[in-house]
Amino acid sequence: MFITRFAPSPTGPLHLGHAFSAMLAHDMARAANGTFLLRIDDLDETRSRPEWEDQICDDLTWLGLSWPTPVLHQSTRLPRYREALTRLWAQGLLYPCSCSRRDIRAAATAPQEGAPLHGPDGLIYPGTCRPATPRTGPMPQDTALRLDMNRACRTLATPLTYNEKGETVTPQNLPATVGDVVLARRDIGASYHLSVVIDDADQTITHVIRGQDLQDATQIHVLLQHLLGLPTPAYHHHRLIRDAQGKRLAKRDDARAIATYRADGASPQDIRELVGL
Repeated sequence: MFITRFAPSPTGPLHLGHAFSAMLAHDMARAANGTFLLRIDDLDETRSRPEWEDQICDDLTWLGLSWPTPVLHQSTRLPRYREALTRLWAQGLLYPCSCSRRDIRAAATAPQEGAPLHGPDGLIYPGTCRPATPRTGPMPQDTALRLDMNRACRTLATPLTYNEKGETVTPQNLPATVGDVVLARRDIGASYHLSVVIDDADQTITHVIRGQDLQDATQIHVLLQHLLGLPTPAYHHHRLIRDAQGKRLAKRDDARAIATYRADGASPQDIRELVGL
């Protein structure tokens, strides 16, 4: 069985990088006689727009992709994410954090801290709000919740492996190289790391196909799968589509939006050739 997904955020137009990732996943699913799913990552309600979702679906259909309906929307999944958070809280693995990004930057760059370290989420959290002992009582609402990485890694007897080139998640390295990642945000309710792990499990995703920019985050996802008793899918991290200066494409690159190419008369085959498929 081969089930994969493409999970864009409806916060802007699809560009060539999105097209490559979606078409590659669709191609791999078809080659395996499997299933390609579309999932909408609309947790950020302040930036998500229905018109962008419509454009995403229209562009993907124009590219020749198809998927089962109805499509899963993450904005409908908050109770499921809260359930997983409650389980981690009961294990003593979460704690509330009131630090702003400015606070974290100031603490991480303080003279006594040395050079700031970066992980999959940017600056590694310096542990300002981390309690000496696990928090007890009801899980707080409407606040950021961080994973106590030290405590989480102590639940692992051996390193975790996942089957892309034999990568290994080494627990003793995660506190220093990843840090206490946010699993729930005050304004959204769930982070990318938590939502993607829960959704992949609930949709029985067997193969995660995504860009190399997310490869460092996979160790977080494999750890969360272990903590929550969820299966670990196979991972394939593909090359990134870059501009002439070697910079990875982002949503702000409107000149490379699929809609722009369509308006200029490009065909779906032209897009495939542009991204090397």
